[in-house]
Amino acid sequence: MLRKKRSMSIFAHAMILLAASAHAAEERLIEEVQIIGEPADASQIAGSAFVLTELDLEKFEYTDIHRIVRQVPGVYFQEEDGYGLRPNLGIRGSGSGRSSRITLMEDGVLIAPAPYAAPEAYYFPSSGRMVGVEVLKGPQTLRHGPYTVGGAINLISAKIPDQAAGLAMVEVGEDSEQRSHLRYGATQGQLGFVVESFQHQSQGFNDIDRSNRDTGFDKEDYLAKLRWTSAAGARYAQQLELKLNYAEEVSNDSYLGVTDSQFKRDPYRRYGITEVDQMNTSQSGAVLRHKIAFSDSLELSSMIYRNDFERSWFKVASAGGTSISNLIAQANGGDANSIGILEGNVDVTDVRVKDNAREYYGEGIQFELAGNFATGSVAHEWLLGARRHSDEADRFQPTTVYNQVNGSLVFDSIIQPGSGDNRLDEADALALWAQNRMSMGALDVTLSLRSEDVETESTRFGSLDRSSVASTRDNDVDDVLAGLGATYSLGESWQILAGVHEGFAPPGGGAVGGTEPEESTNYEFGTRYRDDRSSLDIIAFYSDYKNTVNNCSVANPCTGARSFGTESLGEAEVRGLEISASTVLLSTPHFTVPVLLSYTHTDAEITRDSDTGNVLKGDNLQYLPDNVTHVSLGLEGTGGWNTYISSTFISSMCVDNRCERGLDNNFRKTDSYLTVDLSASVPVTESVDLFARVDNLLDDESIVARSPAGARVNKPRRGYVGARLRF
Repeated sequence: MLRKKRSMSIFAHAMILLAASAHAAEERLIEEVQIIGEPADASQIAGSAFVLTELDLEKFEYTDIHRIVRQVPGVYFQEEDGYGLRPNLGIRGSGSGRSSRITLMEDGVLIAPAPYAAPEAYYFPSSGRMVGVEVLKGPQTLRHGPYTVGGAINLISAKIPDQAAGLAMVEVGEDSEQRSHLRYGATQGQLGFVVESFQHQSQGFNDIDRSNRDTGFDKEDYLAKLRWTSAAGARYAQQLELKLNYAEEVSNDSYLGVTDSQFKRDPYRRYGITEVDQMNTSQSGAVLRHKIAFSDSLELSSMIYRNDFERSWFKVASAGGTSISNLIAQANGGDANSIGILEGNVDVTDVRVKDNAREYYGEGIQFELAGNFATGSVAHEWLLGARRHSDEADRFQPTTVYNQVNGSLVFDSIIQPGSGDNRLDEADALALWAQNRMSMGALDVTLSLRSEDVETESTRFGSLDRSSVASTRDNDVDDVLAGLGATYSLGESWQILAGVHEGFAPPGGGAVGGTEPEESTNYEFGTRYRDDRSSLDIIAFYSDYKNTVNNCSVANPCTGARSFGTESLGEAEVRGLEISASTVLLSTPHFTVPVLLSYTHTDAEITRDSDTGNVLKGDNLQYLPDNVTHVSLGLEGTGGWNTYISSTFISSMCVDNRCERGLDNNFRKTDSYLTVDLSASVPVTESVDLFARVDNLLDDESIVARSPAGARVNKPRRGYVGARLRF
């Protein structure tokens, strides 16, 4: 059985009372939102670290997280809808399906709807409202679990300003795309606040056969923060902050792509059988943080958090007893009946549109005690942390049956969910961690330990009112992980780094008893260079997976199209090289020319058959490109105007594990593709900027994904113009 969930209210009241009873502080404490810090701090990390600042994000004003992180080496992505509504991100071969194998955070708080029970991130914060993005890999990821195999991505939301300040931004583009972003905050005495609204909508770039319905989306996202800081002159400096956010989304998206022959004719076509497909979501979150400095060498950070997410994804699943993935496969094979069903020329009964309706929550309490001391000539920076977390995914998924008649869907009936679609997955986890960074002149050594104890339980109900239970399954995993990282400075500019750590990824809430977690041993070695104009990072990495686990989902199905439970993929090895370089090519009194290059090469394969025999030694890892290259070039004027061009090349990817078996891979691989974007901005006044952007400047049309059913195209060439006001 799961551990009994503990009430959050006791801790919340304790923190409020502690803050109210405190005296004031001489200095304001830094918000606990970053896992790395400023870009300069990344070079002090005993491992690979990358920071994108607000200025970096403003260069292109992207709202798609895929476009944002493609300049970060070691990060992979699988496009799906062209807008990044449901990102697929992976790090160092961890797997990109629904970003379920990496630690995702906003302001240092886990943001996946149920990161232990159902880690697939069907919710992702609006990237366009963020002021920073951090990517951390290597041994220090043990501080930010539970997923320590690949790494962690932390999104940084708007900070409370020290003085009154605001932002108003509007943007319009093709496909009736509109975006508005409003923010205002201030600090007066001991109180500070910030409020924010982010609105984004589009009619989409696909066209549905015989339908006036668009394929776009409508998002709204709201944020509020309130902070109290103790006054000057107190014995202990303290800070208490409350963060609240709420988001809604309606998107007319589908899991059904098109056949390859149709892709060649018109990749932006949507089959009429998908007309009613739609996702509706709502998300709310609350975080209460407290920080107290007992002295210059001892601080305690505490937080309590709760995230709720509800979704209803109404999407076609099958027609005439054939799943949409098999329908696409048969049509790709030339089956005339399947082609006719997809194109609406053949009538078919029993078109099933499943409502994948789920409710999630995740909540927890976290403490971290940090300090520093010296032993002789060795300076120590240490921390101890603990987090108690519970989450849940509640599925109740009915199916609506239609008949396709003369190319239109005609309602037939509703099928109530069976036990597989009427179930509750729960998880309860206790995590403990410790780190000690020892500085000995030119040498820094960081030791890390992490303990994860995770209990999961899945209950399938035998009746709609859940008065009877059809079956249950439970699982319990615990592990202690260790990491060692070191940096050595070779003068003022050069540094070498090396690290090793144990990777961990827990199985999901549907795991049967005895299912082991994903485990790996991860190594990295490299060098860094920094001066006033240039930076260079070259890091080689190697991961030896003892057990590779796939959490089954509709978007990332297991063998036999199974969408629940877990599947072992056997042992694997992943090796690669990451390069990141930046410099100023030219600097004159009137303008500068900065350039950025990032490159990732990855070589991965299964080294031992899985227990089921579905994955064999020598198989590849799915959706893992061999090469990702990003180059951006800028022209920055001293008067504040600038223009940037960026290009990203991604080599083809295998959509399953069988591309190395000598089989026909015609429908098993994505295309290699090149994306070029162009942006420019010019100041009108001291507080107003005008900007413009063209995404996919070359109008490349490529198959960027084939999951879960059919070929999918990247976003076509689209232009945007906007204005930004700071006040």
